Amino acid sequence: MELVHAYNDLINTLPTAAKPLVRIAIVLLVAELIIRLANNFISRILLLAKREKVHIDENKRKTLASLLKSIVRYVTYFMVAMNVLEVLGINTTSLLTAAGVGGLAIGFGAQNLVKDVISGFFLIFENQYNVGDYVEIAGVSGVVDEIGLRTTKVRDFGGQIHIIPNGEIKLVTNYSRGMMRALVNINISYEEDLNEVFSALEEVCQKVRERRKDILEGPTVLGVSNLGHSEVVVSILARTEPMQQWSVEREIRKAVLEKFAEEGIEMPYQRVVYINKNKQSKGEEP
Repeated sequence: MELVHAYNDLINTLPTAAKPLVRIAIVLLVAELIIRLANNFISRILLLAKREKVHIDENKRKTLASLLKSIVRYVTYFMVAMNVLEVLGINTTSLLTAAGVGGLAIGFGAQNLVKDVISGFFLIFENQYNVGDYVEIAGVSGVVDEIGLRTTKVRDFGGQIHIIPNGEIKLVTNYSRGMMRALVNINISYEEDLNEVFSALEEVCQKVRERRKDILEGPTVLGVSNLGHSEVVVSILARTEPMQQWSVEREIRKAVLEKFAEEGIEMPYQRVVYINKNKQSKGEEP
């Protein structure tokens, strides 16, 4: 009550023209304070749940925090808008009663906003993806950085943030659910003994399997997968934890190169021959 009296006393001491501006400024400052306090409270609650070892997946925890903060932000913005209208002398009660909340939204051309919010609700409710998942949505591939009721933010491998309205998300490809495939194709010269090659690759797979705890299945030498012009293609397949498939592929390639160098196994290369037609036409050797 004392704060209310102090606020009223402060407003009464101001010139009439300045009173609305000061009230609006105070409303904005209070809104900013509420958002910050709510965000800190949400972060503390989820951090406390983590310390108490409540069984919530880390990505789900981040998703829940992002959603709650988004809800707080939108509710606060709505209340700020109502208070600003009241300060400006507009009767918001009669305005909402006459138009209705849905009619007011449509009147402001917010059909897409309603569509985005409804789509965002179903995306979260159906658990199609979480913060931290590697996904492809609306033609953009990257890691989900934030999920809100209206938009989803995806960070691609270049570091750019793509802000995608939830209503534009028609198809979701989630690369972070279940086992991922790590496939490596090795080119072998036709002159090499395939039995020796397979034996060397089996040793490579065994060593990589022992070093990597994120490999769930394999690596396994599948055998000859293709016959090229100058090479025999041998494929190695492994199943990994989400987001680790590329790292496993790189390690397999490195281990294969080291093993082939140790065993003297050659990998083919193409030789490109350029012919000088001008010299050839004069009877000179190319």
